[in-house]
Amino acid sequence: MLLHFIFTAADSTELAARGVEVEYAGRMARFFADWAGEAFAADLRVRFDEMTTGRRGALLGRLDTHSAVADHRARGEGDYHFYLCHFRPTWTDCTCEGYHAENFGMVYWQRPRGGDAAAFMAERNCTAVSHEIAHELLRQAGYGRFVQDVHDVWMRHFHAGLPFEQYGGDHSRTEGRPDFLTIDASSFRGRLGAGRG
Repeated sequence: MLLHFIFTAADSTELAARGVEVEYAGRMARFFADWAGEAFAADLRVRFDEMTTGRRGALLGRLDTHSAVADHRARGEGDYHFYLCHFRPTWTDCTCEGYHAENFGMVYWQRPRGGDAAAFMAERNCTAVSHEIAHELLRQAGYGRFVQDVHDVWMRHFHAGLPFEQYGGDHSRTEGRPDFLTIDASSFRGRLGAGRG
């Protein structure tokens, strides 16, 4: 299956100014192909693109979830499109400011504000992407509680001290400084058959 990541920006000037983020997002996309295989036994091919959306004014012209869904439909609903959005959706179905549906995912991509940009993107963006991908890969595997169980694990990360899974630049687990952080998928590994139905 193709997992097609699309990094959005308002225009080419903004896209050029966000080069560090685009570079990280491209590396993250390649990482998720390996992570999906390890965590969910999913065989994914990954593609990464950039998309400018044009600046829009006023509330009614604002980009939102429906804008990304319309682009997904235009690109072909058979591929899994994942939007790394420069806008905060008005409506989401997850506490990580993301949204998922069949072969579709999106998150609000938070911009680093000084400090260690890579660490910020791993903690804020990579974790949110893993949350939404977990929903879809569990749904595709026939796991009956693909929404509730991902949200239960997510809440344990923030309220019970459950650490995120840490991966290095070589996409293997690390105890050192991680390049990528993901939702703890250990509770799903081996239970996919039990969760069906």
